[in-house]
Amino acid sequence: MQKVAFILIGIGILALIGVSIRFFFMAAEIPLYIRIPVGAVGGGVLILIGLAIKDRMEQAKTDKFEEVDS
Repeated sequence: MQKVAFILIGIGILALIGVSIRFFFMAAEIPLYIRIPVGAVGGGVLILIGLAIKDRMEQAKTDKFEEVDS
């Protein structure tokens, strides 16, 4: 049940972020020279997060300590 709650919270946060991004990039009062760099920074952050997740998943496949008891 706790996983369902986290999934719902995550979906809600992603929806709010998506709407905020849409309004930011569609707003006519924000100049284009501001929207382009913000988009570039956001894209770079997404690429870095994706690479970190990919590296961690590859590292987890070769992890030798899968059955360690704490």
